[in-house]
Amino acid sequence: MGASKLMSSLKEACGVAGIILKNPESVKEAAYLSYLCAIALQHRGQESAGIASVDEMHNLTIYRDMGLVSQVFDQSKLDTLEGHLSISHVRYSTTGESEVCNAQPLIMKSKAFHNLALAHNGNLVNANQLKEELLKENFELFTTSDSELIINLIGREINCNGDNWTFDAVIEVFKKSLDRACGSFSLAVSLGGEYLVGVRDPNGLRPLCLGAIKDGNNIKGYVIASESCALDVVGATYIREIAPGEIIVINKDLQINSGYLNNINPKFCLFELVYFARPDSDINDVQVYAYRENLGRLLAINSPIPPGADIVIGVPDSGTPAAIGYATQSGIPFANGLVKNRYIGRTFIQPTQSIRQLGIRLKLNPLPKIIGGKSVILIDDSIVRGNTPGQLVKLLKLAGAREVHLRISSPPIMWGCYYGIAMKDHELIARKMNGNINEICKHIGADSLSYLELDNLLEATHQNKSSFCTACFNGDYPVKIQDKDEYKKDDKKLILT
Repeated sequence: MGASKLMSSLKEACGVAGIILKNPESVKEAAYLSYLCAIALQHRGQESAGIASVDEMHNLTIYRDMGLVSQVFDQSKLDTLEGHLSISHVRYSTTGESEVCNAQPLIMKSKAFHNLALAHNGNLVNANQLKEELLKENFELFTTSDSELIINLIGREINCNGDNWTFDAVIEVFKKSLDRACGSFSLAVSLGGEYLVGVRDPNGLRPLCLGAIKDGNNIKGYVIASESCALDVVGATYIREIAPGEIIVINKDLQINSGYLNNINPKFCLFELVYFARPDSDINDVQVYAYRENLGRLLAINSPIPPGADIVIGVPDSGTPAAIGYATQSGIPFANGLVKNRYIGRTFIQPTQSIRQLGIRLKLNPLPKIIGGKSVILIDDSIVRGNTPGQLVKLLKLAGAREVHLRISSPPIMWGCYYGIAMKDHELIARKMNGNINEICKHIGADSLSYLELDNLLEATHQNKSSFCTACFNGDYPVKIQDKDEYKKDDKKLILT
């Protein structure tokens, strides 16, 4: 998301992956591939990581802990994860506390399949109602995560079904259980060692795709993952996006069938394309890098180009494609004016305000010989809370920049998200400033500030504009927020009355 979110990190959508293999080379191969998928999806969640693996005798092994994938797993831990079917997850908490009990995958005992394992990306907006319903039925809940509600809903329907497990029976179980869930959910689920199931909510708010692992001309296995970059890392061939509301079921013989939830109404999160997705992913049938570069071109066309500007620089990493597009369109040279420290990870120890203000230099460092004496156009993908852009502008000027003109390749973020991104109305700088760009610019300390308009973002997808969720930009929420107590309204939140 660039530096504007570095010091007050936006909590991201999680990453999920599922692997199912036929005749694997070793009993640990599925877990190792699942681990590689989790590494590829690390940008989607950095609080916890976990992998569950299951063999054909339904024996399930799981390991999960707080931290990055590389911190949670080493070879000795991966070697304990045996089986032909594996589920992995990287997490940022959007509901539920940041603690190990909420790390995923979640597991549950099942009469039919011995064990279920589930990895969830998204956020339910009727979690309170579902929790009350399950507690009345004497279900025990051990976490504070809405994902536990989903696995209990699925487990309840499985236990009601008996022993007749055809593709149609599995699909029906997921239809009955998930038609009660409102909000966003992309799921990777293992039903014992029999089935790998992938599901997207009826709006398709969060991404999920399908790929095949081949051995020559033969299909050796399938991969379900949040983004295509996870397919690439395990050498899988991208097949397609799993459709909004689709339930895709793969058995241990690699046969596939699918069905659909009710009330399908595609509303893919536009902010996934702006920020969350890795630039090397194809997501929702959009090549992310090319999309962001095109936003930079549109930004140069539709926003004032500062007279006398010398160079264009991007905030690494997600601002860089737009900066290249802006430079190409405007004719102003692109330069690498900021160097990113890629090895620091997240910084938790920030005991004083002065130390917090220094923290940006741990992440980004300007190059005085590049920017000294220059009028700089600084490109970023978005401004959310606005804590860091001012620090970055100040840092560039201290490094010798004559002027810093900030250009943002998305509109002002005015509304909170309730579908898997932890940003609330009262935290948003554009909301605090009532959308007044001059006031935002003054607060940040830039010499000028311009945003890209929402229509430009939608047009650049070359898809039906109505098929995207744009709630954080315009307050048009596609799913009614049912948990009124969970999401308190402030005085300006008119959409949720």
